[in-house]
Amino acid sequence: MNTITPEQLKARMDAGETLHIIDVREPGEHAEFNIGGVLHPLGNILAGDLDDFEELKDQEVIFYCRSGNRSGQACMMAENLGFSHAVNLVGGMLAWRQLFDR
Repeated sequence: MNTITPEQLKARMDAGETLHIIDVREPGEHAEFNIGGVLHPLGNILAGDLDDFEELKDQEVIFYCRSGNRSGQACMMAENLGFSHAVNLVGGMLAWRQLFDR
């Protein structure tokens, strides 16, 4: 599984790079704080529901959650379903907020 650190992701976002970012947390978590990712809860992904971003199979898709655990599961599932560039945000929103929300 490919990974990206919060610092690497933020640098790419700040550079204006077009990124495909998926938030696999629950709606309440997403509403409380997010970095602009599209909400697609892990349960949907584990059920094989990737229709909303099926067209991204050959592109980099960055998954994030609270700590990196659920997004890691999402990456593995996406890879099993043919996504060739699934990337997990290491440490998730906990690491992001620790670094950038001071």
